[in-house]
Amino acid sequence: MADVPREYGREYIRPLPGPLRERIGFDTLRGEVTRFTVQLEYRLEGEWTEVVRYDHDGTDDSEFGHDVAEEGLHVDIYRDGEKHATEFITGPLPAGVALDHAEDHLAKNLQRYVKRFEEWHGIRSQ
Repeated sequence: MADVPREYGREYIRPLPGPLRERIGFDTLRGEVTRFTVQLEYRLEGEWTEVVRYDHDGTDDSEFGHDVAEEGLHVDIYRDGEKHATEFITGPLPAGVALDHAEDHLAKNLQRYVKRFEEWHGIRSQ
């Protein structure tokens, strides 16, 4: 599994059908989202593995240091436990709007991301 996102003030794991789950974490300050991650994970060989990750953290220069207010929203695509590619989704957005947009984008593209992940890893769809 690639780097695990740091802990967030609020974290949720939402089970999805089959070997899937969505992990959401975010921090707020005075009601405004300051950083977040939305991650689709696949249970592969007994471990949760990233499929895609949307993230925002304009406060530091780590792997999770993308600032959606400056760079726009993007999704990192994982293959074999490592970041394979990045797709840019929108232009610059406020972090709270970007968090909502990331969740919506994942819901709309879930099947496409899962199908590609399963093809890359030689997994037969159920």
